[in-house]
Amino acid sequence: MRKVIDMQMKIGEPAIENIEFDSRCRDEIPELLMGLQSIYFNREVRDQVFQVLVDIVPDNVDMNNGRSGMDLWKILVLGTLRLSCNWDYDKLLDIANNHRTLRLMLGHNAMDYDSRYALQTLKDNISLFTPEVLDRINQIIVKYGHEVIGKKADENLRASCDSFVVETDVHFPTDINLLLDATRKTIFLTKALCDSLGLSEWRQGRHLFKKVKRLFRKAQKLKSSNSKDRQKKAKRQQLIIDAHLAYLELAEALVARARETLSSILSSDIVVHLKIQEIRKYVMHAERQIDQIRRRVVDGESIPHHEKVFSIFAEHTEWINKGKAGVPQELGLKVCVVKDQFGFILHHRVMQNETDDRVAVPIIVETKERFDELNSSSFDKGFHSPDNQIELARILDKVILPRKGKLSAINKEIENSEEFREARRRHSAVESSINALENHGLDRCRDHGLHGFKRYVGLAVVARNIQIIGHVLRQKELARLHRIENELRNKTSMAL
Repeated sequence: MRKVIDMQMKIGEPAIENIEFDSRCRDEIPELLMGLQSIYFNREVRDQVFQVLVDIVPDNVDMNNGRSGMDLWKILVLGTLRLSCNWDYDKLLDIANNHRTLRLMLGHNAMDYDSRYALQTLKDNISLFTPEVLDRINQIIVKYGHEVIGKKADENLRASCDSFVVETDVHFPTDINLLLDATRKTIFLTKALCDSLGLSEWRQGRHLFKKVKRLFRKAQKLKSSNSKDRQKKAKRQQLIIDAHLAYLELAEALVARARETLSSILSSDIVVHLKIQEIRKYVMHAERQIDQIRRRVVDGESIPHHEKVFSIFAEHTEWINKGKAGVPQELGLKVCVVKDQFGFILHHRVMQNETDDRVAVPIIVETKERFDELNSSSFDKGFHSPDNQIELARILDKVILPRKGKLSAINKEIENSEEFREARRRHSAVESSINALENHGLDRCRDHGLHGFKRYVGLAVVARNIQIIGHVLRQKELARLHRIENELRNKTSMAL
């Protein structure tokens, strides 16, 4: 059984719209909670958000029967708080159980000490969000945010579009440490499976892994010689080859042994079958790495980029070179965002094996479908292509997209115009939004898998837009307090 929120208030529980915040506090928690409170207080917006939240409930769950699950409002509050503050689940758990104002927002009264959250409960419930649901919630929040900030009904949206890298939570990949990862998982998962079935073939699994790691360290520490003596360089190179071959020989033997063990297990249990499939996945990773190490070290071959894998746990990870000073490469996925003149993130797109010039038209088309009042957008040079210039001009009234290379007389006149140059100056504001996203969760994705990555990015965008609403409301409240203080000061001075 699921409820969006329990409307039956308990004794001593304040109404969410009556919760008071310290307007002078500049921390992100009050701003986010003020934004959430504003959404809850506006009945029309609240009903729209609640209607979308219902879609995160799995199809096999009856909303009206069974054991009570976490309220959907609580899931939204905790999910956005985690991303806004860039916390892991352990930090979120402690705050959810001990932060007084947050617990009021979750529907607990000041004396409710018995209602405690469990770590796995938070993980299971927040992971119910899907990128599609978060996208629909974001549209509702942005439109409401435009009302809060005072956007006129006939005012058009001016967007800025740019991309940045969200790192995945992986270590720096080399072919030998990826083989170590694959071998480790193969050994320990096979050992655990055999132990559960009463087989003793892998009882020395821990000892076997220590042998693998010892050979890995030896291969890892050997570096090519910088000596000018050819004999010394050749001798060191042979030592490197021998160390890698010893490492590969043991890894190959263990992988072959694992395959033999798996083929000998006959069971109709679906759980056993799924475990075997998981082990075989890591065996395939190990065999690929063995092949690539042999080709690179022994045969002297250069491995093509498209054959490389940069993590066996987050296989969607890409090696990205953006040419930034001091950042030679980043491991993750690029995310393209479209921001309006008020700072709200209108839309985003996770880019898989895509470059900026390939997403320029699709992301503007998608944004235009969500916000029809979008009439202009600015881009960096990386988004330019002749086709993009034509297609974007059909979609938008104004396209600020600098061209690459030498400009023709007409294009030079366009890009030197005051309107174009002013739009280019305003475009840099998107970097501020990107920096804010990185500071509030999108520096590194903590969730697993491609679906988890997309959910993580979607939650960060929703949380950021809610925080912007909260920031606007906080500034208005501060202005009101300042006016009151000035009036009191004036009255006091007049009385004196």
